[in-house]
Amino acid sequence: MATAADVDAMRRAIVLAARGLGSTSPNPVVGCVILDASGAPVGSGYHQRAGGPHAEVHALRDAGERARGGTAYVTLEPCNHTGRTGPCAQALVEAGISRVVYAVADPDLKATGGGDTLRAAGVQVEQGLLTDEAEAGNIAWLTSVRLGRPYVLWKYAATLDGRIAAQDGTSRWITSPESRADVHRLRAEADAVIVGSGTARADDPHLAVRGIEGAVQPLRVVVDTEATAVPAGARVLDDAAPTLIAVAEDAETRLPDVVRLPRAEHGLSVPALLDALHERGIRSVLLEGGPTLAGAFVARGAVDKVVGYLAPVLLGAGPGALADAGISTITEALRLDVTEAVRIGPDLRITATPKER
Repeated sequence: MATAADVDAMRRAIVLAARGLGSTSPNPVVGCVILDASGAPVGSGYHQRAGGPHAEVHALRDAGERARGGTAYVTLEPCNHTGRTGPCAQALVEAGISRVVYAVADPDLKATGGGDTLRAAGVQVEQGLLTDEAEAGNIAWLTSVRLGRPYVLWKYAATLDGRIAAQDGTSRWITSPESRADVHRLRAEADAVIVGSGTARADDPHLAVRGIEGAVQPLRVVVDTEATAVPAGARVLDDAAPTLIAVAEDAETRLPDVVRLPRAEHGLSVPALLDALHERGIRSVLLEGGPTLAGAFVARGAVDKVVGYLAPVLLGAGPGALADAGISTITEALRLDVTEAVRIGPDLRITATPKER
């Protein structure tokens, strides 16, 4: 049975893991805390960058010889394979760790088996401490492994009556500077940011992260079926971040960095887009496109989380946040579980997940 000290150590490991959001793909975010044989904290670390040392290695280096005979608390089962770094399970054995507690079993067939390796070496292994909390912090990577596609977070900003723009098309700014700054945090935690052709034409968006020191810029993706919405000189084509333009297979374009995808009934195939991004190492996507693109993703069941910023503003007319999503009657409505509702400046930020996930 887990002790209070066990819970506290794992919770600290989960907090540490979150520091790697946005910079570890295609690898997971992982945190590790080490207590010595007497139960005193002696080491901690987290996976900081893809290709760099894993969380366990950072924590072992921090602990040094004090790790011998101690307990390691890891948010994800220690890896059991050699890639750009060595297997963490073996590193823990060689450091003399006597007990390992991990929260989530590794679903990646290439890396799983760390727990068995540890047990075979005589290390006491326990699994399942704070599993739900650890999964929530690593949900993007876990979703990508389990479903074979990137995790998709749809973000939108709207008035209290659900309008994302006025009747004349103006939309800057519906929400507050505080909400807009919070969106840059979401961008910094994502591997890619996606908009559609309507947003590209109306806003000429930049889509890069601003105001967050050390942020790894996400891939900027414009879904431009006919290859007509991103002219030369568009802000999204500058060198602030990498950019990918998704166009139809038969579209004519001279734009660089283009991926050609099959057409769907309206626009491009959402599954094909997600497959193409997954092949590029993209594990998490921030969907910032307008109502048409959002509707296409919802219709394909490809939205894993919704974050809505609601401003205390009324317009009464103008486009809604979501266009046709293949829902024709109330019984087909996509029901959500609200997981958080907080004030961001004068606005309300609501986070929810589909019940059918």
